[in-house]
Amino acid sequence: MVMRSRTGSHDGQLPDAPRVGLLAERDPACAELVRRLLRLAVRALPQAYLAGEFAFTLRRGDWEAGLRPVGTSVRYSAIAGLGVRYLAEPDRRAVLAGDDCDDLLGLLAKGLDDMTGLGDVALLCWAAAEAGHSELPHAIDRLRVLDRRSDDEVDVVSAAWVLTALVAARALADVEQHLAVARARLLSTRRAVFPHLTGGGSSWYRAHVGSFADQIYPVQALARLHASADDPAALAAAEQAAGVVCSAQGAHGQWWWHYDARSGQVVEGYPVYSVHQHAMAPMALLDLAEAGGDCHLDAIRLGLKWLAEPPEIGERLIATDLPVIWRKVARNDPAKLVRGLAAARTAIRPGTSMPDAGRFFPPKAVDYECRPYELGWLLYAWLSGARS
Repeated sequence: MVMRSRTGSHDGQLPDAPRVGLLAERDPACAELVRRLLRLAVRALPQAYLAGEFAFTLRRGDWEAGLRPVGTSVRYSAIAGLGVRYLAEPDRRAVLAGDDCDDLLGLLAKGLDDMTGLGDVALLCWAAAEAGHSELPHAIDRLRVLDRRSDDEVDVVSAAWVLTALVAARALADVEQHLAVARARLLSTRRAVFPHLTGGGSSWYRAHVGSFADQIYPVQALARLHASADDPAALAAAEQAAGVVCSAQGAHGQWWWHYDARSGQVVEGYPVYSVHQHAMAPMALLDLAEAGGDCHLDAIRLGLKWLAEPPEIGERLIATDLPVIWRKVARNDPAKLVRGLAAARTAIRPGTSMPDAGRFFPPKAVDYECRPYELGWLLYAWLSGARS
């Protein structure tokens, strides 16, 4: 099925957004870009909402018909719900086909007892905590059960989401024992930066590699932990990881993809994801600044500038007319050979790079899809945060 007419309308009015105002003080053009992206998200998300749940992805159909929703995802629905909650009520209901965010969370919570993904339940718990939803106790109980069943290896992203969810819930429920375990797990995993798994497993050539997501969600979780109750060790760990990825940022603002957890050096830069540029990096780095850490506003600005005009390609990722933000710029490397070889090479010889990767596998491929969570994080990154 191709969606033709489910884009939401928007009159250009957005809720008061201090984070956008902070950016405007430094760079009015970047702030206007963010406002344009936020308006785009409000128009785009209705295309992905399918009878109480968000699609897994929106893919390009033919240019005249628009975008095609594919699959559904509880995880992406929870993230979208986190962001949509910050819109004015008419826009929330426009996105959710007449429903509101409490309705969305209630529908998702009906499946809690059948959910087996720790990260999925953590996100739903986080969303329920921020909304003060009646299903929060149910979500906390399910999160506790699944975390007890986890073996020593948990993916770092899920571990970070568990901590963020418990921080969000701590003023509403007794989660301190679980929170202490989640805090210790995440802090004990960090090396120079974070690997992909908390238990240090994975294959021999990948055990040292952590993605951008493996860095940015822990930065957010640890910053929020410090903000919720003074925790200098958590803040220091967040600042270190943020400092490493900001120091490694590309000359044109690219947030690179894979890092050596032992040293923090970039293992392989591509793909560069649009959501990292407009949402995930700003979200975590602004959380860090609001918790009392360093303010990396110039790095955020540079990342937005890359999104506006990616130098690797001869086209734009922001397609306002559709409306959509295309997912990523990647190497012409369908088999992901460069990533695999780079991981193996740095496992054996830390600090080395792949010679001629850009020559034989140039970063010229655009991924013509957009996942709803990307737009959810966009809304959340810029419309949440400290209020004056």
